[in-house]
Amino acid sequence: MSGYRHGVYVSEIPTSIIPPVEALAGLPVVVGTAPIHLVKNPKVNEPVLCYSYKEAVEAFGYSDDFESYTLCEFMKSHFTLFSVAPVVFINVLDPAKHKEAVEETTKSAVEGELLIEEPVLLSTVVVKNNEGEVQSIGEDYELAFNARGHLVISLNNGRTEEIKVAYSKLTPATVSNDDVIGSVGLEGQLTGLELVNEVLPRFGLVPGQLLAPKFSTEPTVAAVMVSKASNINGYFKCMALTDIPVEQVTKYSDVAQWKTSNNYVYENQIACWPKVRLGDAIYHMSTQLAGLICKVDASYEGVPYVSPSNHNLQINGLVGKAGKEVILGIDQANYLNGQGIVTAINFSGGWKAWGNRTACYPSVTDPKDAFIPVKRMFYWIATTIVQTFWQKVDAPITRRLVDTVMDSINIWLNGLTASGYILGGRVEFLEEENPSTSIMDGNIKFHLYLTPPSPAREIDFVLEYDVEYLKALFA
Repeated sequence: MSGYRHGVYVSEIPTSIIPPVEALAGLPVVVGTAPIHLVKNPKVNEPVLCYSYKEAVEAFGYSDDFESYTLCEFMKSHFTLFSVAPVVFINVLDPAKHKEAVEETTKSAVEGELLIEEPVLLSTVVVKNNEGEVQSIGEDYELAFNARGHLVISLNNGRTEEIKVAYSKLTPATVSNDDVIGSVGLEGQLTGLELVNEVLPRFGLVPGQLLAPKFSTEPTVAAVMVSKASNINGYFKCMALTDIPVEQVTKYSDVAQWKTSNNYVYENQIACWPKVRLGDAIYHMSTQLAGLICKVDASYEGVPYVSPSNHNLQINGLVGKAGKEVILGIDQANYLNGQGIVTAINFSGGWKAWGNRTACYPSVTDPKDAFIPVKRMFYWIATTIVQTFWQKVDAPITRRLVDTVMDSINIWLNGLTASGYILGGRVEFLEEENPSTSIMDGNIKFHLYLTPPSPAREIDFVLEYDVEYLKALFA
């Protein structure tokens, strides 16, 4: 407002230093199958953010049948064994598609109850009496699932008689690789892995890990996982955690050949072998590794500069084909590490993850790409920078803008250096990288130098017999 002014006036200018946005480095996005027949409002091909085991079970149900319901494997491991959160789950088991009709059969109720040990879709159940008359739910019978997920039909008044039952059941075994890979429908609806790009606009969180337990052992699925993880919403990247199938690769010496033959060789990919066991429960190693990564990150203020290797998993054995125990010595585990494969060992202090290398090793040795924590640090820093300085997009290109960006990033990098999260870092605005034509067209470029610490994968000690200490005998 212009005009005559008389008095004391105050105005504001934008702060010259911008605090960084906090980025969640290890957020898992998990695609798989869930026992959705156990819940009232099943979520199908829809990302669901869960911060607790209770939330996950309420959204998807729970079953100990990890082979059929892979999301249950992950929710049990992540929330119960590692006590970390959150997780984004995407269920692709569709009751409209993956189902089978069961013809009407005559069954006998015992003490007024009948048990069906199949994943029954409640809305499809039809009960008739022995004369073929359709019975009414609530009036003649009740339906409920027991703790094991089996359907219990309770006849009112505890009647013991023969009844006729027909229903449809879920068929998780019919979920295909294409269901997990997903697609874009004619009206733009997304399914499967295509839904990864909906995580940020839905929840304001950038994926940090992408998983598909069991399905990631298929090269076609793993290839799409790597592709999706390398281009999230056009700006971000994350790690794809994949497994090498124990059913096809039964010996450790054959793992490397399978890995290269099936193209598990990317810098944003972690390849795991074999499976792991805790009691009677069998998990894919990628499932437990994701939980361990989140737990280690949480121990260091969410900064992913520490490798998950040599940290404890929640297991008591390794599992191969048909549940057979796998025994790995340290030399065999080191061979797998040298081929870019993460495994587990029981060498000192219990069972621990073992391996620092991404799947691109040994064909790629650049530490930026070949070490898991270094690669994750580059992704985390890039994510933080994009989210922090998005507010400056379309601002006038002035010296103040350049100084604000440089000062903010340098102060942040100095803080990371002081905390030991990086060995050093700086940002520069170089004239040779910013020609006049680019600046005129609204494009400016900053050059960021940084050095995350590499993991100490080998510590050597040299022992020497020193004869000088023999003189101590005559002291």
